[in-house]
Amino acid sequence: MRYIIIGAGAIGGTIGGRLYENGFEVVLVARGAHAAALRTGGLRFATPEGVRALPIPTVTSPGEIGLRPDDVLVLAVKTQHTEGVLAEWAPRPVATDEGDPAGGRTAAELLPVVCAQNGVENERIALRRFRHVYGMYVWMPTSHLEPGRVSASGAPLSGVLRLGRYPCGSDDNARRIAADLEKSVFAAPVSEDVMRWKYGKLLGNVGNALEAVAGPVTGEERTALYRRARQEYEAVLEAAGIPYATVEEQTADRGDRVELQPVAGEGRVGGSSAQSLIRGSGSIETDYLNGEVVLLGRLHGVPTPVNEALQRLADEFARTGRPPGSLSAEELAALG
Repeated sequence: MRYIIIGAGAIGGTIGGRLYENGFEVVLVARGAHAAALRTGGLRFATPEGVRALPIPTVTSPGEIGLRPDDVLVLAVKTQHTEGVLAEWAPRPVATDEGDPAGGRTAAELLPVVCAQNGVENERIALRRFRHVYGMYVWMPTSHLEPGRVSASGAPLSGVLRLGRYPCGSDDNARRIAADLEKSVFAAPVSEDVMRWKYGKLLGNVGNALEAVAGPVTGEERTALYRRARQEYEAVLEAAGIPYATVEEQTADRGDRVELQPVAGEGRVGGSSAQSLIRGSGSIETDYLNGEVVLLGRLHGVPTPVNEALQRLADEFARTGRPPGSLSAEELAALG
């Protein structure tokens, strides 16, 4: 299998870097300054073992690579970019022999796409175009703040990547991908109900926006807000009849396999949403995290005022370029 990592940021760069280091064929897909840095100096991959430059082939668009039947598309962009990215990749022809397209058959018809992303909307978006869609529950402490560099601080394993077919079930593709990941410093269990795990992961992700706008979720006031955001989410899941993996279940599943360890030149920078603000990317994934809670609440008649407020604030921070963590004490108090 060849792994095409679409979105070589914190998650995609770590998955691609670990696979490449362990002998698997990998292509990174990136854009702008990040792509230029990857092409010039390779992926600067920082882990508790040290920092190294990995010369992983990098492209900027699907037109720069010929697709093969053994390719796996690993989608690791933020959800707000999923539709546009998949629209580019879905119609690309897949060659059966060198230079011989597979009778006009496309990536959307033939290739598996793995959604290694937060939230629960990506798989639905992908299934509109792709026949073979897989969800991936990702628990992996990583960061990407500067072009060409990705940091992964988990040890002894880099992360837990639970994989399953969408909307449910498993197959040989899932088992082969999981086996490759297991050889590459990950735990990669195959799950018949991967979306239950992804809905469970969102229990923690509802705090991403709070951390992004107000700083670390510590102290009585911020902790209470986070608790209320989670309680709103649990209420909408109950109203919608959606099963989810509890925090306790996720913690027990992870065990001591992934623990935070020091990485040279790296400090605590926050989760993926805070990193988006730090990089000044201009967008943030909150509409598909807290926004998922808001959507379910509106569909099922459950009030979600804390998640609505966090969604609005995070979008404002991303849109206006306001510095992460700069929410004033007065603004924080107003959320309560």
